[in-house]
Amino acid sequence: MKAAGWDEVIDRHLRRQSVERGLSRNSLEAYGRDLRDFQDFCRRHSFAPAALDAAAMTAYLESLAERGLKVSSQRRAFSSVRGLVRELGESGVLARDPHPAIRLRPYSRPLPRTLSRCDIDTLLAAIDLKTVRGLRDRAMVELAYSSGLRVSELVSLEQHQLDLEQGLVTVLGKGGKERMVPMGSAAAKALRAYRKALAAERAAAQAAAANGAAHRRRRTMRRLPKPSSAVFVTRLGRPMTRQGFFKALKQWARNDRRLAWLSPHTLRHCFATHLVEGGADLRAVQEMLGHSNIATTQIYTHLSKSHLRKVHRTFHPRATLAQTRPQVDR
Repeated sequence: MKAAGWDEVIDRHLRRQSVERGLSRNSLEAYGRDLRDFQDFCRRHSFAPAALDAAAMTAYLESLAERGLKVSSQRRAFSSVRGLVRELGESGVLARDPHPAIRLRPYSRPLPRTLSRCDIDTLLAAIDLKTVRGLRDRAMVELAYSSGLRVSELVSLEQHQLDLEQGLVTVLGKGGKERMVPMGSAAAKALRAYRKALAAERAAAQAAAANGAAHRRRRTMRRLPKPSSAVFVTRLGRPMTRQGFFKALKQWARNDRRLAWLSPHTLRHCFATHLVEGGADLRAVQEMLGHSNIATTQIYTHLSKSHLRKVHRTFHPRATLAQTRPQVDR
């Protein structure tokens, strides 16, 4: 029997990941990019799937470093490859899984940057609430910060997932896992304001189209935003995209250099960090974030400790060497 080639091996692996782990389209695309990169490396060096060994995988890691990839990117790529190689061992293509023989150098994952509560207020205050677009962006920021949603979860929300009366949002997360997350009253208020303004805008546009001449009415109706089940929509009625929200966030933050670096995912980090700093139970935070492993959530305990140390250094009278050094009479 002819040995399977790289295309067949990778396609089969991605299909299995999709079925068994329920990975999202974005996750599958990321895995696919990593594995195609590994495939190109193996083809250049004439490594067939059945001939992979620890030396080949080590050479691939070294090539990633030579290309200038950060350690975090190297480890992510190697994680994708490791899953493929493990499957090759389980299916009998490889007599022995070579990846346990590879020792990665220790890597201290950097803590995510977050905004203070004051910075969150500054960002919200910068959003113009006189337009439907501004009301939409305010509602998106409020909900992302209030409920800790991933940006993909936020832009894909549909109307039936929101319960404003109960203050709950039902989220379809990674792997198709569903979770229910509370939302704050500020987020619910912003969502109501956005819904009301959006409905008023559409009603006004329909009234204007009805009052116009026949040829102008047809043109106006073509420009009207189409009804959508999506919670957050563009000017044309299409669901918001991750890129669209990123651009909107950057625009509202552009006048404050302290906020210039932020991204939509920063709001998720702020949600978790501020909960932990306020004394929230880590298991509850894990549940709300949708983390399958609590070790992922524990990074926010480190952030909280950093916050406590900063508070201690700032306010305790004997926190620094300069303050505790005895005074000498001259």
